[in-house]
Amino acid sequence: MPAQCPVCGQSFEPEPGFYFGSMYITFGFNVATFLVLGVLIYYLLDNPDTWVYVAIITGVTVVLTPLILRYSRALMLYLFGGARYNKKWGRG
Repeated sequence: MPAQCPVCGQSFEPEPGFYFGSMYITFGFNVATFLVLGVLIYYLLDNPDTWVYVAIITGVTVVLTPLILRYSRALMLYLFGGARYNKKWGRG
């Protein structure tokens, strides 16, 4: 991750250790993933064995980890880092 945005100059690390707080956001995303997948597996697969839950939830969590980490850092930056979206520099 670069130190600042090449377009607008927004600092991506306002202070050292800033993104330690994003671990809590990541935890919330993972808990939501576990709950949603657990309920879906229970109803769609008619309550299979425990190993099925573990295998599916572990696989999906591993695949989603890069996406979850990226969005938790972005949320941390927007909520607590003072970053704001500007249409002038946005895409599309």
